[in-house]
Amino acid sequence: MESMIAKRERLNCNTGQSKQITLNSWPATKKRIPMTVHCGNKRAKSEKKGNAKQLLARKKNPSNRQKLNKDFEFLEDEKIPQAKRHCNGIAKTATLDEEELDEWEEEAIVFMNMKDRRKSRNFESVMVERRPKEITRKLSDHIVTSLSDSSSFSSSSSSGSPVSHLESDFSSTDRCKKNKVKDKRKYVKCHQCMTEERTIVPCMKCKEKVYCINCIRQWYPNIPKEEIAKQCPFCCRNCNCSICLHSSGLIKTSKRDITYQEKIKHLKYLIESMLPFLKQICKMQKQEIEIEAEIQELLPSAVDIPQTLCYSDERIYCNHCATSIFDLHRSCPNCAYELCLHCCQEIREGRLSSCDEVAYEYRNRGYDYVHAGDPLPGSYLNETAKDRTKQSIQWKANNDGSVTCPPREMNGCGDCRLELKCIFPVGWISDLAAKAGEMLRACRIRQGILKHKCAVTGRDTLHHRVSREGTNDNCLHSPTSYDIQKEDLSHFQMKWAKGEPVIVRNALANSTGLSWEPMVMWRALCETEDLHTSLEMSEVRAIDCLACCEVGINTYQFFKGYMEGRSYHNFWPEMLKLKDWPPSNNFEDLLPRHYDEFIRILPFQEYTDPRSGILNLAVKLPPGVLKPDLGPKTYIAYGISQELGRGDSVTKLHYDLSDAVNILTHTADVALGEEQLAAIEKLKMKHKAQDAKEKLERDREDKHPINEGRKGITDQNQYSDNNIDDVGARNSGHSKNTGGALWDIFRREDVPKLEAYLRKHSKEFRHIYCSPVERVIHPIHDQSFYLTMEHKRKLKEEFGVEPWTFEQNLGEAVFIPAGCPHQVRNLKSCTKVAVDFVSPQSIKECLRLTEEFRQLPKNHRAREDKLEINKMIIYGVERAIRELSDLISTPN
Repeated sequence: MESMIAKRERLNCNTGQSKQITLNSWPATKKRIPMTVHCGNKRAKSEKKGNAKQLLARKKNPSNRQKLNKDFEFLEDEKIPQAKRHCNGIAKTATLDEEELDEWEEEAIVFMNMKDRRKSRNFESVMVERRPKEITRKLSDHIVTSLSDSSSFSSSSSSGSPVSHLESDFSSTDRCKKNKVKDKRKYVKCHQCMTEERTIVPCMKCKEKVYCINCIRQWYPNIPKEEIAKQCPFCCRNCNCSICLHSSGLIKTSKRDITYQEKIKHLKYLIESMLPFLKQICKMQKQEIEIEAEIQELLPSAVDIPQTLCYSDERIYCNHCATSIFDLHRSCPNCAYELCLHCCQEIREGRLSSCDEVAYEYRNRGYDYVHAGDPLPGSYLNETAKDRTKQSIQWKANNDGSVTCPPREMNGCGDCRLELKCIFPVGWISDLAAKAGEMLRACRIRQGILKHKCAVTGRDTLHHRVSREGTNDNCLHSPTSYDIQKEDLSHFQMKWAKGEPVIVRNALANSTGLSWEPMVMWRALCETEDLHTSLEMSEVRAIDCLACCEVGINTYQFFKGYMEGRSYHNFWPEMLKLKDWPPSNNFEDLLPRHYDEFIRILPFQEYTDPRSGILNLAVKLPPGVLKPDLGPKTYIAYGISQELGRGDSVTKLHYDLSDAVNILTHTADVALGEEQLAAIEKLKMKHKAQDAKEKLERDREDKHPINEGRKGITDQNQYSDNNIDDVGARNSGHSKNTGGALWDIFRREDVPKLEAYLRKHSKEFRHIYCSPVERVIHPIHDQSFYLTMEHKRKLKEEFGVEPWTFEQNLGEAVFIPAGCPHQVRNLKSCTKVAVDFVSPQSIKECLRLTEEFRQLPKNHRAREDKLEINKMIIYGVERAIRELSDLISTPN
């Protein structure tokens, strides 16, 4: 790995600039279980990809730099354009000479041999056996030991000594040449790189592991050699060698054990919170059964409902609204068209939404336009609104309440009546609700936990985050990781039930010190035994924040830019980000050691633990049932403290599927030079001129007076000049002590006003290809907006809405309640790890978001019901009853 990095650095020095290398001989196959929604019956089954692909021959790319409009294209699934990624611009390729290609071929060989090297390490590590007395006699107290100069090592290197095992390469030829072996210098293998080194640091605690100086400097730069000599990284459980990074169970992930009384209290609260929603499900199903009884002219108890066949690894979706079907539904016996109960009710009431597909019109105006230049004439996307415009078909129910299968234009057959079917046995959910009520009465349930008045201890944990008038929620609960270990969950639950964010400071204090540097995680992925995973790590698909498009870039070049920064040819900072990395649902399998470390540092593990959180509904699904991908996931992105206005490293305004916790695990401060700062200011003036010109054009098209348009532009530009000063004043001047990321979280009750503001000012924002936003489907679910300081000021003036705004520092965990829109801007290069969870307090908001997803167009990125909150409620109640019953029946 070190040789690979060194070669790449030499390559960059020889060429004089960074070059993007596409290794066509390294094919990448993503190994995941995709959940696809078919047009026919919306059944998504897990599919495994295990067929190995042969390595393709390397091809040279002699093409020169191309314009943006030729390189960008759309991804079919996410509607995110992708582009060829190159170093000093959005569309720039490089031609390598034969010598440089040879160097890259050598690096390919290094990647191919990583698996063999790991096997060799496992074999050789078993052969090494050291006894404390021998090691004490052999190793001196010096931190840096030279084995060749140590007489103690030379005198004790007998055939049965550990050194002889280290020295031997298990070759019969070498064993026969004893005279030559005696003349050779004696070396000890470094535990990190497993190479024989003379300059090492031995561990005085375990007296077995040694680390070479080179590995200490490269992989443990923040740990002094003296500390490693006292207690090595292996003893501290933060070793990041290949074997340790691929090992699990080395540390204890749970910070405390839950007592018997606490388990009973949590389970009672869980049942009490979910029971009202379970009764709503029963009520809707009862109404549908009564309608079916009227259709068949029978009593409700006499209605025979056939049970549909549904496998445990299968999801059934409504063909119209894409909502997950969990039990009762209607199905066509002819074409297997399936309809959820919500759509059946809307059809009978005559208010069924069309959910027709819509086109997203973003104009590809060329590379120069992105950098405030002139647009390319006639450069548009192939997909237009006219292409997908369909005449809406009205779908009505019959007089008796039955529903006929929709016509072929709506993917149905139009011939048969939809039959009522079930997934669970008939009456099972209603019996479950009755059992839940009996269990609560048996436990002598009192008022809910949240209805008790909890003493607000530690008022110093409240930090002022906003200055809203007439409210008492301007301060956020911000305890330290040490504080939450001493108190119970009552304070957190009180704030969480109100929908307020919570910030836990210094969450990394509970870690073992394992490195979260991106290069360490990348090395672990490259050295995995899975060949395809190793090969696909050579290149990543990143998001270019300026053009909001997906680009390909060499992984090493991406992480180098993370530490040092990148820029376009005009010195404008190039902001790239990796979302949901590594690109697989199996974070635990790919990075097991980091997974355990992340679980260990999670605050409030009763809610957040994705494996065993007692108050996390997401873990209540039984084994074998498909579970939503709630993480953890890593987000790696560039960032600078200065707000650019365009191309900032941001996560745009959005909702999460459910509750979420985000921990900042690593930062890198990238400084901008004087020449670059001057170039940025000049480009900002060009951006303002471009905005003014386009606003005048829009005013002419909308038949507005030009003078009013110019006045609005003048006012906007006047504030933009002061924008950086306002940001600096509010965020400590963006000094060296600034945090890693700037958060804006909005209250749930402010969502209607926030949506109204975004619809009113939508054309003032830019999205894909840096083009103005032309169409708004849903202001928040579209994820097309980021509110700068200017827009936040106008939002407060026009609608009286102000978010909680704060900086996330290294090691802080931010808890975001479900239903709270939020946005993030990186002030430094940041590595964040986030995981979603479903708390009992947020069930109502999760159901509201699911209902909003149903109303979105069919081709919208956020339409699919990935959470399946109704299924979680059913299984959550069933499991909570079973666990509570076991606890009560078990003697103390």
